[in-house]
Amino acid sequence: MGPAHLALPADGSRFIADYLIETPLDPAQVAEVMAGEQSCGTFVRVEGETDRLRERARAVVMGIDALETVAEPSLPNAWQQRQKITGPYRRARVRISFPVENVGPNLPTLAATVAGNLFDLGQVTGLRLLDVALPPAYRRQFDMPRHGIAGTRRLAGVDGVDDAPLLGTIIKPNVGLSAEETAALVGRLCEAGVDFIKDDEVCANPGHAPLEQRVRAVMRRVRDYQDKSGRRVMVAFNITDELDAMRRHAELVEREGGSCVMVGLNWCGFSAVQSLRRSTPLALHGHRNGFGMMSREPLLGMSFAAYQAMWRLAGVDHLHVHGLNGKFSESNDEVVESARACLAPMAGDDAVMPVFSNGQWAGTVRPTFDAIGSGDVIFLSGGGILAHPDGAAAGVASLRQAWAAARAGIALEEYAREAPELRRAIAFYGAKLK
Repeated sequence: MGPAHLALPADGSRFIADYLIETPLDPAQVAEVMAGEQSCGTFVRVEGETDRLRERARAVVMGIDALETVAEPSLPNAWQQRQKITGPYRRARVRISFPVENVGPNLPTLAATVAGNLFDLGQVTGLRLLDVALPPAYRRQFDMPRHGIAGTRRLAGVDGVDDAPLLGTIIKPNVGLSAEETAALVGRLCEAGVDFIKDDEVCANPGHAPLEQRVRAVMRRVRDYQDKSGRRVMVAFNITDELDAMRRHAELVEREGGSCVMVGLNWCGFSAVQSLRRSTPLALHGHRNGFGMMSREPLLGMSFAAYQAMWRLAGVDHLHVHGLNGKFSESNDEVVESARACLAPMAGDDAVMPVFSNGQWAGTVRPTFDAIGSGDVIFLSGGGILAHPDGAAAGVASLRQAWAAARAGIALEEYAREAPELRRAIAFYGAKLK
């Protein structure tokens, strides 16, 4: 529902958004502009805009916390140049409540309300959406994750393993693998002991490995392995596309016995993902590629806390959070905060499963576990499995050993004395990372 500092009205009539702003003007004045712009206000009062109407429909500033002042603006602003307004530039946290009735259970309009024209306001040289908090009854008007953590565990066959993560990897048919070559790799990964396999985000339906051929070939190998071993392996097929194609491909995955599909959230949009969620029983694996353009500038865009809250309203079951000590720009603290946001319940849903990836191997397991205190994650290792010097099975074993050591509170090197796969991983990957 949101953090404690976003205290909701008891009657459930309003939701709250939390912002960071930068402005050369009075932050209180700017906060009122924000509230008016995103509810019933414009730059002049219009015909029919009565006091009673404004009282019912206007957003309200709930609080302003002054922060630091800086000499230079974070972002250019032509409006301020035209007005000959200069610094210093004051930063502040602003909390605004919006009437639920203004929006209703309409996710695109909710997003437009809390993260729309505010970014273009002439009064600010920086604005970032930090978080949103929704009344429980309002949240329940949107889609819940169909499977969430508990359902994903059941589908992947790891629901009986205490606090065990789903260990997985990424296949890249976009490098030129045909459908049959991809299926052969999936078969080897199943034999190696992974719980989860996903397509790369830039491979959906290429000419060299059409999705329909790939789904049929891959699922044949997955079913054969399950018949032989009794183990289920979850495969997230990337069906990112226009909505009709996504529905069609999701139906194919379901017919072939699959349990999961992956969607590039930012490129498909809220409406398409909502419609997909309502039309398929499969788990939805939400890939956030492109999120960096919304988040890397500290005074622009939105935080992952706000981002994941809105995508949970679309009903996704898994969300990517990057990984500790990975190859991307985020700090470890940001990754951990993202994972914790996913794991926090939101008005009765089952939470969503955070997906750790990019540069992950046995050596990043312990800091991950220590930071979030949970094995309710999908932990993806590409090179951490496939590049292990003793093969993929040894790579998977090294990860399981690292998670066992973390849960037992035993130092990695100590545990590795009796775990040869882990010992080899430390020697191989540790040396490469120095």
